[in-house]
Amino acid sequence: MVSFDDVRTAAVRLSGVTVRTPLLRSDALDAICGGNVWLKPECLQRTGSFKIRGAYNRLAALTPGERARGVVAFSSGNHAQGVALAARLLGIDATIVMPRDAPAVKVAATRDYGADVVFYDRYTEDRAVIAQQLAEVTGATVVPSYDDPYIVAGQGTAGLEVAEQLAAIDVVADVALVCCGGGGLASGFALGSGLPVVTVEPTGYDDVARSLAGGAIVPVDSPRATICDALQTLVMVPLTFDILRDHATTGVAVTDAEAAAAVAFAFRSLKLVVEPGGAVALAAALTGRVDLHGKTAVVVLSGGNIDAEVFARCLAG
Repeated sequence: MVSFDDVRTAAVRLSGVTVRTPLLRSDALDAICGGNVWLKPECLQRTGSFKIRGAYNRLAALTPGERARGVVAFSSGNHAQGVALAARLLGIDATIVMPRDAPAVKVAATRDYGADVVFYDRYTEDRAVIAQQLAEVTGATVVPSYDDPYIVAGQGTAGLEVAEQLAAIDVVADVALVCCGGGGLASGFALGSGLPVVTVEPTGYDDVARSLAGGAIVPVDSPRATICDALQTLVMVPLTFDILRDHATTGVAVTDAEAAAAVAFAFRSLKLVVEPGGAVALAAALTGRVDLHGKTAVVVLSGGNIDAEVFARCLAG
């Protein structure tokens, strides 16, 4: 398991490495939601998402021998960039297994940070198996995107920052809406912030919400294309499930159209560039999928790595 102390330890490791992203608010958003909404824009984080938090925390904890043998990760793009940059900062060789349909902007950035990229077909091949096979050849350490205590603790620093930022302005929040794939950010955020968390996933990929509601892990039953490429996780793991269950977490899902509308709202009203997967929590607030009337809420914008073509489609409606 991961403890609050682990999150604090991660915060020390990340000091001077990651950005302490601000808390922002919007009159327009408050009026729509009927409450007081504070935004945590991790789209302004290094690499454009929260993933650098967990990636750097994990790689910084490797032994000298492990660092010398390199790391392998698998990701559609945000974890890929986080691991690639963390590896460059720490002088570690990195190979990333990425789906062939990953956004071009994420593939290019991963390579620009110095990592080698190996492609796979997300619908016919198992990325974890490919990563393990690569690691067996080189002796590299596999760095999963959420099934690792160091990763969860690192992501939890976003929640720790929120707790400190709210306390500094004497604000008490009722709930946090957190974008969710495998639950690494959501579980870490629950630990770090101490707030009740509502996970938000794309429709069809709401296995975390269904698992928490049913009391047992259930996988995505029929994978399909979604605009929220960052959240196409097929099944959560005991590590994240146990943390979220112990924090009485609940979950909701939003449609691709609602996520796209949230991307457009973020650009037009908040002046922020957010990718669809990073905007699902905002979508849940805007649509009332989570009722925020009379409440004070934190909404996490988890990433902003979006292809220009997809961004244009979101703005066009």
